[in-house]
Amino acid sequence: MSEHVVVPGSRDVRGSLDEPDGIDPAACVVACPPHPRLGGSRSDRRLTAVADALVDRGIACLRFDYGEWDDGRGELRDTRAALEWGGGRYDSTALFGYSFGGCLALVAAADVADGDGTQLAAVSALAPAPRIGDGPDAVDAVAAVARIDCPGQAVYGSRDDTVDSDHLLERARERGFSVTELAADHHFVGQADRTAGLVAEFLAGPISPSS
Repeated sequence: MSEHVVVPGSRDVRGSLDEPDGIDPAACVVACPPHPRLGGSRSDRRLTAVADALVDRGIACLRFDYGEWDDGRGELRDTRAALEWGGGRYDSTALFGYSFGGCLALVAAADVADGDGTQLAAVSALAPAPRIGDGPDAVDAVAAVARIDCPGQAVYGSRDDTVDSDHLLERARERGFSVTELAADHHFVGQADRTAGLVAEFLAGPISPSS
């Protein structure tokens, strides 16, 4: 079952809330799409596959679209707003992001650890971009990883030539993240269901510890 959601805030952020039929889920994963200027949206195949895998495990998933392009900073605010929305509705929330969205998910998770008032059970990033933008206003996932205090996961493709995530993955391993390499490119062609299973299995533990 999918429900249209307007995320409260100063920007126009809309999403699709996927929930299991017949139950009232206690947990939700907020899913951040890839780069919106490269066609990324909440309908991305990797996001919908993760949502399906989570719903199969009794967990809701909010897939959202970013507001007007703002070089990563506005999109980070959108991610925080979506997480706040989930935190106000569910007992437990987690973050997932792919590529551009993976960078945002990691930085938003670090912001939570810095004490923005939101609780976060876990964060997962698929082929995360290490950085969005340049200069002091850049959204820097490499620097953020050390500040994350919830369980974390990074999944990447061994043939990925779209993002250079080596430094980010090194930091993730140092932080104690679960880091998984797949024989895939950046887009995980033909492997959406497999990656979704890895992500959902990882998130289901900390987000639904009683399951």
